[in-house]
Amino acid sequence: MTTIETTEALRALYGKPSERAVAKEQPRLDEHTRAFIAHAPFLVMGTASADGRCDVSPKGDAPGFVHVLDDHHLAIPDRIGNNRLDGLRNMVENPHVALIFFIPGREDTLRVNGHATISRDDALLDRLAVNGKRPQTVLVVEVEQSFMHCPRAFKRAGLWDPQRWPDASSVPSMQRMIWDLLPTKPQGQTVEQYERDSQERSKILY
Repeated sequence: MTTIETTEALRALYGKPSERAVAKEQPRLDEHTRAFIAHAPFLVMGTASADGRCDVSPKGDAPGFVHVLDDHHLAIPDRIGNNRLDGLRNMVENPHVALIFFIPGREDTLRVNGHATISRDDALLDRLAVNGKRPQTVLVVEVEQSFMHCPRAFKRAGLWDPQRWPDASSVPSMQRMIWDLLPTKPQGQTVEQYERDSQERSKILY
């Protein structure tokens, strides 16, 4: 297998980025990126442990669920989940994080890189509460880099075009996949009951 192992070899193959691709990057948020975040109901966060083990985690809520504190800081609520804490444990060891924000129907995305702090500040927890329920923690991200990302990947995938969506009816549900991995099945429960119970639990959002 032929591999590329140096940045020089990479640059020789791909060439230089355009002036526009370089100029779009900035070390803060501006009025445009703030507006994008205010309309985004979903993001994906990338983290890595001290020894380089990586994780990506989705975060979602109503549009604007991520609060812009100022041009250099974001506040992301971390609500109830599966308690694996993969990303949070990584942040304790290595605060570097990478975010990509999505707005449904738009093919461009916003990328933000920075340092994260896991906060239990009462004022932030209250500010990010939904229906009177505060998040477990708030991830405060100090912005080091932000830029818009071009829509080519979305265009290739047809991500927002229902006519191009694959028929995934043959793919097992997440609950069935987990059932097959359980070393001990819940006593007196069938896989169908397990699926129904798991789906009901997933409706508890806050």
